[in-house]
Amino acid sequence: MLSPPCRVCRTGQTHPFLTVKGQAYWRCGQCQATLLAADQLPSPAFEKSRYDLHQNDADEGYQRFLNRLAAPLLAHLGQGQQGLDYGCGPGPVLAAMLRRSGHRVELYDPFFYPDPAVLAQTYDFITCTETVEHFHQPATEFDRLNALLKPGGWLGIMTCFQTDDRAFANWHYRRDCTHVTFYRQETLEYLAQHYGWRCQIPCRNVALMQKPESAPDSGQP
Repeated sequence: MLSPPCRVCRTGQTHPFLTVKGQAYWRCGQCQATLLAADQLPSPAFEKSRYDLHQNDADEGYQRFLNRLAAPLLAHLGQGQQGLDYGCGPGPVLAAMLRRSGHRVELYDPFFYPDPAVLAQTYDFITCTETVEHFHQPATEFDRLNALLKPGGWLGIMTCFQTDDRAFANWHYRRDCTHVTFYRQETLEYLAQHYGWRCQIPCRNVALMQKPESAPDSGQP
């Protein structure tokens, strides 16, 4: 079987990792990402039907969950910054929280807020909460995020880090059939090194990346 290149870093070759109930997963030897086989990625129509079921109401519990990213991000931002909530979903609660802190936040989601105009701007900060695990072509998405981020800007990522290979088959995160890419902390640190970002892990399952003030031309991963 021909090993496909990694869809996260593009530089590593993947190898078969695990098959669970017919779903085949591959592991990248370079960045340590785990990926669902390309020929098993869900269709856009199926994804949309699943996302329509999400109930991300602005209750206190959900806001506390999002504050695990919002609080450390806000600590790095100046006043009145311009941000983008990338992959915000149907209920952009995080954007509302950041707006209450005095920031301007645009919305982008390919299913619910597919406005190409917001992708023609650059931003002081970008948030991706419970988003990157849905990326079918992560390297392309991270290229876009890097281009959208101003020099010195911050990218906040929240996703469940994959840690225990023995638990992967029964992991609740894997069982969500729209989750197709799984990141270890080492994966995000690899991406940060590639793009020249400074990487912080302020708490479990949260990464903050700062683009340097003078960003080198990284090319393709």
